Parts: sequence; structure tokens; C-alpha cells
Amino acid sequence: MIIEARPRTARRPVAFAVAMAGFFLVFVGLGSWQVQRLFWKLDLIERVDARVHAEAVPAPGPSTWPGIDAANDEYRRVSVTGRLLNDKETLVQAVTERGAGFWVLTPLLTADGTTILINRGFIPPDRRDPSSRSHGLAESEVTISGLLRISEPGGAFLRLNDPEGDRWYSRDVTAIAQSRGLTNVAPYFIDADATPNPGSYPVGGLTVIAFRNSHLVYALTWYALAAMSAGACLYLIRQGRRHGR
Repeated sequence: MIIEARPRTARRPVAFAVAMAGFFLVFVGLGSWQVQRLFWKLDLIERVDARVHAEAVPAPGPSTWPGIDAANDEYRRVSVTGRLLNDKETLVQAVTERGAGFWVLTPLLTADGTTILINRGFIPPDRRDPSSRSHGLAESEVTISGLLRISEPGGAFLRLNDPEGDRWYSRDVTAIAQSRGLTNVAPYFIDADATPNPGSYPVGGLTVIAFRNSHLVYALTWYALAAMSAGACLYLIRQGRRHGR
């Protein structure tokens, strides 16, 4: 009895078909994951929009600080009353719709002894010296409303904060507090709203709220690749059957 071995060329389409089937499952999984991310992002955008347009509530106190995070608290509209420590302000490099310049971060000391960093707003380079905007340096007690923001540790892309050189590229609450000798500092900062400051500077209300949402494009891309893999798999199976005749 003679047993005829199947040629290697006959087995290749089947092996490739198995590989394409594996790719199909992977691509479908990735597409489905992107769909889940899409709905998560849409829900996040809706929640943030609700926070931004809500009535201001008192800024979170020390008892709630450990539980504050971006998912549940960022962009909440809050208000706080206290005294600005203008001699301890920090300038953080910024690029805004008004051009390049600085954010003015000033500690605000509340009646209970806690300190909250306030991003009072934007100033152009020619207003860097506090004496050029002396009218905006409030000395009496003030109430500030704005959006709660989460600390930005480290620095910006390719540029690290340099506390010793007093060069700041991100609003790093912990590092700024240590540099300025502040204690009992909230783990967040507040972007002041557009309420005008005396002398017109700093300019508040420039918070940019934008979320990149490309998940639908990614999902369609993965599903398209899955469809291509399925088509290739069927084609290779047919080729394998022809060679196996």
C-alpha cells in the first residue's frame, strides 16, 4: 500500500489561515476595547461639563484631601476665602490664546490655617515683575471662585521643573509648596475664573477643557483589520482545499 504525503505547499495556506483567524480575534478584541473606551470618554465629558456649569461649592478641606482624584474631582467649580500670600507667588510658563507668558500661582491662606494654591491667571512677559501689576496684589481677604485642578508633577514635555533656578513648566503643587516653604497645603490648585482683577492682571478664566476622543476612529480601524483578516482566512482555506484535492 502506498501512502501519498500531502505536499508542503498544500499545508501552507492552512497554516496562514490559522494565523489570520488569530489576527481576526485579536483585532475584534482591540476594536471592542476601543468601543468601551469611547463610551467611557463620552461619559467623562458629560460629567466634566456638568461640574463646570454647576454652582460653586466650598473647596475641599483637609479631611477629604486623601480621596481627591482627577476622575471624581477635576474641574469641579469651587470657591475659597482667605488672604493671598503675594510675596510667595510662583510664575509657571504658559502658552494661551493670549500668547506666551506665565501663570501666576499664589498661595491663599484660609482662616483654618490651610493653604491652597490659586492660579490667578495669565500675565504676558512684560508683567513678570509684581510691581508692574501692583493693583492686582490684593492684601485684604478675598473670595475666589474657579475650577479645581489636579497637581501637575515633574514638568512639561522635555522640560523638568527647576525649583533651585525658580523655573517652572508645570503647576506642581508639592514642589512649589516645598520651594516656597508652605505647610498644610491642599493637593490641588484652583484655576481662578474670569472675574477681573484690579489693573486687569492676572487674566483668569483661561482654562482649556478639551478631551482627545479618537476612540471611534481606532475602533473602526481595528474592525476593518478584523474584516480583512477574516477575508484572508476564508481565501486561504479555499486555497488549501484546492491543493488538497
